[in-house]
Amino acid sequence: MKYRTEHFAFSGTALPHLRQIGMDRPLAWLKAGWQDIKANPLPSLAYGLLFALCGDLIILALIEYPHLLTVAISGFFFVAPLLAAGLYELSRHNAAGESILFIDSLKCFGRNGQSLAFFGLILALVGLFWERLSAVAFALVGATSAPVASAYLNEIVFNGDHLLFTVTWFALGGVLALFVYALSVVSVPLMLDRDSDVATAIMTSLRAFTRNVGPLLLWAALLVAMTLLGFATLLFGLILIMPILGHASWHAYRELVE
Repeated sequence: MKYRTEHFAFSGTALPHLRQIGMDRPLAWLKAGWQDIKANPLPSLAYGLLFALCGDLIILALIEYPHLLTVAISGFFFVAPLLAAGLYELSRHNAAGESILFIDSLKCFGRNGQSLAFFGLILALVGLFWERLSAVAFALVGATSAPVASAYLNEIVFNGDHLLFTVTWFALGGVLALFVYALSVVSVPLMLDRDSDVATAIMTSLRAFTRNVGPLLLWAALLVAMTLLGFATLLFGLILIMPILGHASWHAYRELVE
């Protein structure tokens, strides 16, 4: 397999070399993610179970607050790259031929913790911006509450009375999610693997995205589709889906960044 690479400097600091990849690579990453699960299944599936249980608890807690529920579900895509850091750590050790326990993988959050925390703050601010924007938008169409989330979604999204609003809301959310995706596609793995600062990680991620728009848009579509499949199974599908995606994202980083 041949790659094209490039070198770039940012504010006098040399950024990592990047590879240009083919459209077939996202499927290869999924296959590699599955291999990582088979190599060390218990810690990987423990993360998947944690995702599923926390998601179910959030849904139960917000079922009577449908506006917050819809924002929480859409906001999941913003914070997932950071939440999957433990899975990146498992893949990093798998590549070295090591099998570590779940508790050992949590130590990654203490390595380069300042950069991870700062990046988490950026994601949190994006999530807060989206929540406030959604709150104002839903209030403007006169539907700020409903007994349960299904009635709320039917009132706003599915009955066709607010078609322009629905299309605009999904479009804005998609643009924001794509922006966050471009910021984070390799950011967290780079911070874990090379102790990079936030600025270097974000710039590298943006460059990786602009250099590989086609493959990474395909990868984004696979991430969204598989995650929504997990949500459609009342989140129990996330027990397997999230570890596959987390491990695959590590392999994406390893191919994109030299």
